[in-house]
Amino acid sequence: MVGGMPRYAATAGAPFAAHVTVDVSASAASVKPLLEGVDGLVIGQDVAPASVRVLLDAAGDAAVGHVVLLSSATVYGAWANNPVPLSEDASLRPNPGFPFAADRAEAERLVAEWKDGHPGATATVLRPAVVVRGGALTPLDHALSGTAGLRPREASRPVQFLAEEDVASAVALALAERLDGPYNVAPDGWVPDETARALAGGPARVAVPERLARVLRAMWPGPGHSPWPGIDPYTRHPWVVANDRLRAAGWTPAQSNEEAFVDVAAGRWPELSPKHRQEVALGVSVAALVGAAAAVVAFARRRRRSRS
Repeated sequence: MVGGMPRYAATAGAPFAAHVTVDVSASAASVKPLLEGVDGLVIGQDVAPASVRVLLDAAGDAAVGHVVLLSSATVYGAWANNPVPLSEDASLRPNPGFPFAADRAEAERLVAEWKDGHPGATATVLRPAVVVRGGALTPLDHALSGTAGLRPREASRPVQFLAEEDVASAVALALAERLDGPYNVAPDGWVPDETARALAGGPARVAVPERLARVLRAMWPGPGHSPWPGIDPYTRHPWVVANDRLRAAGWTPAQSNEEAFVDVAAGRWPELSPKHRQEVALGVSVAALVGAAAAVVAFARRRRRSRS
């Protein structure tokens, strides 16, 4: 502590104004001096497991008593039989082939291992939903939201959008109260897939048969095309989370799902009201449906000609 006030360290990318920023590419020996006298360490969501291990080793050597790990709700996996919503008691079942979720689950394992090896230490694992940062979605969060491009007709699941400010307040609470264990971070409830797509606006958010969706995505990948292998289940199956445990600890979300996501749309269409944006989005969806129908017809004709 400095002058009786707690002193905190964090990695770059963690939504928390810490006293010390830690370079995750450094060795444990070079990180340790930065953590001397630090009361808590916040590890960001984009830190790879190998770097998480280095940070934890340094934290142990420097006698840091509390660690906060930003994980992700994706660690639960996106499965058709998931309960809606998922609580912290649910098993971690990240979908095979999606490295981001697997890395977050491994980081959680490392933190649990660190805590077991340091009696008296506490560790908070925060599992946020899709995060809206500065009125925008990162490419990964945009892909996870499933609001871009074509989708199979079978894909319809609830979605959650979390303001970055609410993630920061969850981190602050975890540090101040030395929360221990896993906590989901999400607004109250969720929005239906159709509502999220209407709010997203833009081109073709049309439900088509799965086989045709695969063909059309291959022909016109567009801006919604995902470079992340294994992400597809997260755009099809539910993985929304309950925030009851964090709320019981004293956390309150400042923004709803709709408010957080409308901020994204507002960044693109500042001149439109939220209601008008929804109306425009719905109108565009109708136009996109006509366009998709024309694409289906053209595809069928080309296929017939190729067979003749």
